[in-house]
Amino acid sequence: MTATGVLDKVKAAGGSKLRWPHYLLIASGLLVLLSLVRVLDGADDVTSSGTVSAALRLAVPIFLAGLGGLWSERSGVINIGLEGMMILGTWTGAWAGYQWGPWVGVVFGILGGALGGLLHAVATVTFGVDHIVSGVAINILGLGLTQFLAGLIFNTGEAKALGGGPRQSPPLDPIRTLTLPVLSGGEIGGWKSPDWLGSLERHHWFLVSDVAGILRGVTSGMSLLTLVAILLVPVSFLILWRTAFGLRIRSCGEDPYAAESLGVNVYRMKYAAVVISGGFSGLAGAFLVTVAAPLYQDGQTGGRGYIGLAAMIFGNWRPGGLAAGSLLFGYTDAMNVRGGGQSVHALLLFVTVLLVAVAVWQAVRAGRLRPQIRTDLGRREVRGASVGAVLSLVAAAGLLAWFLASDSVPGELVSFTPHLVTLLVLALASQRLRMPAADGLRYRRGEAR
Repeated sequence: MTATGVLDKVKAAGGSKLRWPHYLLIASGLLVLLSLVRVLDGADDVTSSGTVSAALRLAVPIFLAGLGGLWSERSGVINIGLEGMMILGTWTGAWAGYQWGPWVGVVFGILGGALGGLLHAVATVTFGVDHIVSGVAINILGLGLTQFLAGLIFNTGEAKALGGGPRQSPPLDPIRTLTLPVLSGGEIGGWKSPDWLGSLERHHWFLVSDVAGILRGVTSGMSLLTLVAILLVPVSFLILWRTAFGLRIRSCGEDPYAAESLGVNVYRMKYAAVVISGGFSGLAGAFLVTVAAPLYQDGQTGGRGYIGLAAMIFGNWRPGGLAAGSLLFGYTDAMNVRGGGQSVHALLLFVTVLLVAVAVWQAVRAGRLRPQIRTDLGRREVRGASVGAVLSLVAAAGLLAWFLASDSVPGELVSFTPHLVTLLVLALASQRLRMPAADGLRYRRGEAR
């Protein structure tokens, strides 16, 4: 492939038909629908500030892990070792945090995750080990190593006297939180301002109270580390899509041999991306021990690294889509944490309307594709769109019947909601996904085919 060809290929891979105005319009429509469902079912917790705050707190570690996966896979290295790198970040973050403060713990958490990323890079980039095998090994290593170190260090001496044990660390000082003055009842020079958003939220008005609840959830009691995580969305986009460094990394993920012909040091780019990937995963682990719960505990990650990988796939390997997927998973997890049986019941109606919309879109798509029915590809696409429309309507009818025949969702199903959403989202999004062309392929300098 020529130099111009690889540049065109990489830039085309980063293109998108939808722009920010379209996304804002879609988000606004979903909010209106969610508000209508809340009013009809009386499930005020659906958009309450408490739910939004919990969703944001639960989404951040998923997003950070997924962002690590995005950096790695954009360079062509599959990273399913995100969970193990997160675990390394939790232990190193807690070990440094209880001694020298939470921000030092954050730095050490990043370094711990980056170390896991370096091991993954050595195995996959230098020695050509299968990416999946290496990732599984990192997960096993991270779990076993932290359990051993926790028993060795946290269960002896000063750490044990401060509350440590074989399965947990001593408590850490929490990272400071921010509350926006005037709107959410923050303080300015000792003066406590009125909580205007809280007052609007408590009226439970259509749309107005929902917007107030969402704004209050993101402006009240937000951790500084959460704010840093939010800023990483535009920062990652600008670096990967607007800088020469990002273009080189993405070119390695699309066609490393063509990138090599342009003078790109593919090994160096892959190493940099995978180590950065580990750093983001370690930051996710540090978030868990400094914000979510101010101490290290065995099994604390709870599979969030794998859910982060699912959020990255849902987001089509782009930061904005990854953030949306992380918020979706965080929101469903917040429903589970807050025991929202009635809230999940209201979401049945919400999903029913969405499935009807999907059925309509599939039917319209099938109608547009009918002129191509003369070809085998056209027949398959029309048949797939028609089947998708029928299945969406059947699922919508089943959910509507469930909604009308019940008043709440059993707690067992509420706890399964995050996992069910993960499976459904990946299944529905599979048709529009496009992974980097060389993702997971073994690269050796000078062996262009």
